[in-house]
Order: sequence, then structure tokens, then C-alpha cells
Amino acid sequence: MRISLFFLFIAILTGACTGKKPAAPVSSTDQEEVIPVSLHPVDGSVSGLPLKLSGIVTSRSEQRLSFKTGGIIRRIYADEGDQVRAGQLLAELDKTEIDAQVQQAREGLAKAERDLARVQGLYRDSSATLELLQNATTARDVAAETVRIAAFNQKFSEIRAGKSGKIIKKLSNEGELTGPGMPVLVLFETGPEDWVVRVAVSDRDWARLTVGTPASIRLDAWPGEVFNGKVTELAPSADPSNGLYQVEFSISAKGKRLAPGLFASLEVASQKRIPQTAIPVEAIIEGDGSAAYVYVLNPDSISVRKVPVVVDRLEKDLAIIASGLTNIDAVITSGTPYLTEKKKVKVVRAAY
Repeated sequence: MRISLFFLFIAILTGACTGKKPAAPVSSTDQEEVIPVSLHPVDGSVSGLPLKLSGIVTSRSEQRLSFKTGGIIRRIYADEGDQVRAGQLLAELDKTEIDAQVQQAREGLAKAERDLARVQGLYRDSSATLELLQNATTARDVAAETVRIAAFNQKFSEIRAGKSGKIIKKLSNEGELTGPGMPVLVLFETGPEDWVVRVAVSDRDWARLTVGTPASIRLDAWPGEVFNGKVTELAPSADPSNGLYQVEFSISAKGKRLAPGLFASLEVASQKRIPQTAIPVEAIIEGDGSAAYVYVLNPDSISVRKVPVVVDRLEKDLAIIASGLTNIDAVITSGTPYLTEKKKVKVVRAAY
């Protein structure tokens, strides 16, 4: 038994010395990684897509009401939120000074008329020259105009509503000193035809709109309601502070109670069809505002390069590209998270 175990040990030892070693596993780094990707054509035929905008409800006419002359505010008869009617007295100054000016002007006119009457009598008696008569006449006319000026200032030492509307802002209080033309109250006209939605748009969207273009308007304050609107005014130039163009849309209130500041969402069916370039949103990488990148296939069909683009806006699942895809037929839509310009690729699907 001991002899059998000895020979068995020798046999195992001999096999271990003379047997072939197993092959070492091949490292994954010894083979170059190939990334499967999908291509999607660049669509240059997209045009006339509906615009989706947002803005604020406001009044077509905003009046910043003020006094013609300066002085101490004696009384303000309206407060914020009050509905007022045309011609209603809203505020008045302490008229002590202006009333005195009116009286002073009237006394000056009375004196000028007496002087003129005396000179006319002397002129008839040949005791006064024509020049004296002309000077007295001029003095009377100047005094009359002074009365008109004082009376005009007296009239506009109070504020009356020019049209019916709502007071949305009270800028001064009773007892304060105000200057000529300094706003005291802000009045919004609130008739059925006075409500508008103002939005700011890019130059591309501005070019797609014309006066009269219809719009569907939704307000957060009235969920489920769709209000009819249309473009009523297009700004002729951009706002220097942001480069955007102001557009005004009328809105039919449909009997609903509207107020300045309500948030509005608009969908506008563009009347002008402008050729645009569209790609799937998933092709966009490294987006920062309107600046982004896409991957495109090189001519060798096994490598890629990163191309900068400018995104104009997003429309559902499409990115509308303003620039960057000239002479490019397709972009890579899948596999982009794993790509670099050093990676090899294999096209597994092309959506042509």
C-alpha cells in the first residue's frame, strides 16, 4: 500500500513538471474599444413650427397721473385697486398759493384795463400819443394771458381720471410735496378691449410674426380656458438691455376678470415659413445656454468629431439649430455619453 502511494505521488509530480501551462487571459485593454452609435439625418425642411411664448397680462394704456404744478398734496381720493370712472376727482393740491396767483393775475388785468381806458380817453383828446395807447393795449393783453395761465394751472392742481380704469399704484401720500409732472397715481384702463399680453421674442421669432397673427392664450389663473388673441404691435427695434423685441398681443377676456401681472402662455401659428435646421434633442451634448455641441461621423466612418452649434429653441423632441450644421447631413444620437474624438465607432442604426 505504501509503494502504491509512492508511485502515485511520483506520477502527479511528473505530470506537473511536464504539463503545459494554461494560456494567460487577454486583457480588455489589448483590444481597442468600439462604441456602437446611431445616426439621425439633419432635417433642413422644418419651417413654420408654432411658437410657444410666455408673457404678462397688462393694460394697453397705462396713465401715470401727475399735477401740472408742484405743491403740497392736500387730498388723495383713490387708493390702489380702486375702480374709477372717467372725470372722477382723484387727488388735489393745497390751492392756497395757486388761488393767490389767480387772484393776483385778475387784479393785474383789472388795473391794465383801467390804464387802457384812461389812455384811450387821453388819446381821443389828443393828450396821449399813439405809442402810449399801443403800450397800454399790449399791457392789457399780457395781463389777460397771465390770468389764463393762472387759471389753467389752477385747473390742473387736481387730478381727474381721463378714462375709466383701475388704480394699480399709489406713488405719493397726502401731505407730501410733489413737483410738476411727478407721477402720483398709475391708472390702467380695464375695458374689455384694453387688455394685452406683452412678450419678448428673439429676432428669428420676431421675423415670423406679423400684425394680425392669431394666438391661443392660456392663463394660469383660469386653467382649462383658452383665450383668443392676435398680434397688435411689433416693436420696430430691439431692447438694448437684452437684444429682444417686444410684441403685444390683444386678448379677449371672454367675460373673465383679468388683472395686471397675470402669467400667460401663448401658442402662435406662424404665418411666415422660414427654413430651419432641426435635430433630435438627444443629439445635443454639453449645452450651456444656447451654446452646445453635437457629434458627427468623420468621412472614414469609424471615428467622430465634436461640432459646436447654436441652439435657437426647443420644439417638443426637436432642437432648432441657428448655426453650426452647414454641410452636415447627420448627427449621432445614441452612444454620445461614451464618445470622445479618440474613440472608434460602429454605426448600428441610421434613421434615413
